Amino acid sequence: MSKRLSLVIFTLTCGLTMVTAPVRAEQSTAIYMAATSELENTELNARDKDNATLTPEDQKETKKDIKITSKIRKTVVRDKSLSVDAQNAKIITRNGVVTLRGPVASEAEKMKLQQIAQKTKGVVRVDNQLENKAP
Repeated sequence: MSKRLSLVIFTLTCGLTMVTAPVRAEQSTAIYMAATSELENTELNARDKDNATLTPEDQKETKKDIKITSKIRKTVVRDKSLSVDAQNAKIITRNGVVTLRGPVASEAEKMKLQQIAQKTKGVVRVDNQLENKAP
């Protein structure tokens, strides 16, 4: 191999190492911060992998079910009295049966979301699986 080619390869390798090192450091910091954050919900996500609970991927693709979910979501998001957690609750509709999942700030929010869903046209039943974060 020529001396010039070796020098080019060496230069490129060193440059690549210098560019990727800070990225690895940032990733390590982000992983550590996520693991120690209140937002870390790996255990809850692992629970959903057993297919015993509904997830948004289980939403039916019928026009009726999509319309129900959409109406509930719009009503919930527009209600400024609800916490961000409540506004981001999972809403899953299958054959008119609405499942509500996720954390909410209080028992009152849990009931308010259930009432919103129950009042929505086309809802057959509401399965309220919301989790109250407050003790």
